Amino acid sequence: MLRLQIEWGADEALDTDPVDRLRPAAPPPPAIVAKRPEPIAPDPPRGTPAERAVAAAAAADNLDALKAAIAAFDGCALRETAGHLVFAEGNPDAGLLVIGDPPGADEDRTGHVFAGREGALLDKMLASIGLTREHMLLAPLIPWRPPGGRPANAGEVMVCLPFLHRLIALTRPTRLVLLGLQAANAILPPTARRRRAAPSWVDCAAPVTQTALALPGLGALLKNPLERRDAWAGLRLLRRTLDET
Repeated sequence: MLRLQIEWGADEALDTDPVDRLRPAAPPPPAIVAKRPEPIAPDPPRGTPAERAVAAAAAADNLDALKAAIAAFDGCALRETAGHLVFAEGNPDAGLLVIGDPPGADEDRTGHVFAGREGALLDKMLASIGLTREHMLLAPLIPWRPPGGRPANAGEVMVCLPFLHRLIALTRPTRLVLLGLQAANAILPPTARRRRAAPSWVDCAAPVTQTALALPGLGALLKNPLERRDAWAGLRLLRRTLDET
């Protein structure tokens, strides 16, 4: 019998113990399903929006990096409602920085500072004293237009101001020209915000160390021609100052 089994090919023992072939088969073990790891939520931003703006601005070592930092900053709700980011334009080495009120509808639509009717008026004002935009750097007080063209509130200005301060630190202008009440209120100390009989150079509030010349805003000049008298006096003072330096 053993020889017969070998001839049939059964020449190897598989098990040492007999197997009951009639026993019901055991159910297969449950399949092991690999559990997906839970996604790790990003850490929430640390610090107040103003503190994060200070840190983001301080990390920018040139104007391109500053613009990128502003574009990536999510601490100001105006970013979500504005059409375009409005950044500084002109000559960063000119030594003269012109700061206007928050962007209007034309600036928001085009993404360029001092656009539309107000921009055309500014070009005429500069031409009257022999200047063009290439002779200065121009920037808005804040980079986004408030909804409906309303004035920016104190919180919005406070959050965005570190970026303007960093712009001033990077370009190091000798003097500033402030066009509009909002720009003047944000840059000048309270004692220098009073209405003056004639435009004059005044010291800015810390951390800005330059002197500034506050002039009526372009929107006010379009609506009230009487404001142009102060603007013209300020332009002549600017021209004399540039000629003396």
